[in-house]
Amino acid sequence: MGYVVSGIGFLGAGVIMREEGTIRGLNTAATLWGSAVIGACAGADLILEAVLGTSFVLAANTLLRPIVHAINREPLDTTVEVTNVVYVIAHRERRKEALSWLEGELKRSHHPTQSLHVHAFGQEEVEIEATLAATSVDRDELDAVVKRLTASPLINQAFWSPRTHE
Repeated sequence: MGYVVSGIGFLGAGVIMREEGTIRGLNTAATLWGSAVIGACAGADLILEAVLGTSFVLAANTLLRPIVHAINREPLDTTVEVTNVVYVIAHRERRKEALSWLEGELKRSHHPTQSLHVHAFGQEEVEIEATLAATSVDRDELDAVVKRLTASPLINQAFWSPRTHE
């Protein structure tokens, strides 16, 4: 019996996987344990217990499945806020012009800014970070804004990125 416990414990632990914050394989591990117990009961000539164990394992795996699917369809009660940020790298001595150009392009494309921050970026450049007020944006439209920004001789580099906050 000791070998059954250690062997099934090893196999059960092997089917439990953690991926992207969720744990998978618990039902499979529990079914392996139930099957091992049923086999041990049958081997010990406890036929009634083996039949009862089989019926419990089958009932749990078939009757509870619709309930599990219903629970999995319900959304989690977590709120994730997404903000979109446009980053511009420009020469330090032309930062005011680049900032004005960035504000103008965002205004023309109807993307009002929530905040603007200017940070040092190396010895000769600055990074301008424009957090957009809208939480939902059209990716293609924002890509077009970035393309127009990079076409300006004032701006060395421009890109945008979504940022999540919980």
